[in-house]
Amino acid sequence: MAESAASRIIAVTDIEWKRHETLAGIRQKALWSDPATERRAMLTRFEPGASLPTHRHAGDEILYVIEGAIADESGTVSAGNMSYRPNGCVHNVSSKNGATVLAVVTGGIEPAKEPGSAPRSQTFAVSEVPWRDTLPGVRQKLIWEDKAGNRRAALALFEPGAALPRHRHAGEELVYIVEGSHADESGEVATGNMSIRPNGCTHNVKSRNGAISLNFLWGGIEMV
Repeated sequence: MAESAASRIIAVTDIEWKRHETLAGIRQKALWSDPATERRAMLTRFEPGASLPTHRHAGDEILYVIEGAIADESGTVSAGNMSYRPNGCVHNVSSKNGATVLAVVTGGIEPAKEPGSAPRSQTFAVSEVPWRDTLPGVRQKLIWEDKAGNRRAALALFEPGAALPRHRHAGEELVYIVEGSHADESGEVATGNMSIRPNGCTHNVKSRNGAISLNFLWGGIEMV
């Protein structure tokens, strides 16, 4: 494959936190963006008591709480769990004791007033989703899926020494390493860092000592 189709490691730990221009107690890291599709990934850190004012999603958002907890009108999302904010969702977000959140956003966000009849956010209790065997030494939890848009978010568990055979991405995949590490031809992705696998990327993936990864996928995967 062309070099442009290789995966790329995103060294999250090397990216500087930047304070929000107008919101006190909020810092962010811009991790990845694709202007053509209006998709982006970011880390947001809430200091204790910090909040986002009421806003509307002109597009959608899927997020994972790395540490702490956040809350909106639909309830609390604690560490290790996920939430989906559908297109048109109107809410405010707060964190009583602080939190770090990874979000993948499509589209924009605009100021709003009351939620009214707007769609509500959804919370996924990740621990309650069963692991399913997919390949020898590899299990998966499908957390969220948009069949119409061919999008999904899933956790993958690699046992030590487990590997994915060579495959091609027909669409993109954004991977965040929750625990452990895994590697492909572009190098090793360690805990807290990410990898972007662009459309057409063809590679093998293996984990020497085991890993848990959070995977955001657009499109499909085919073995080669």
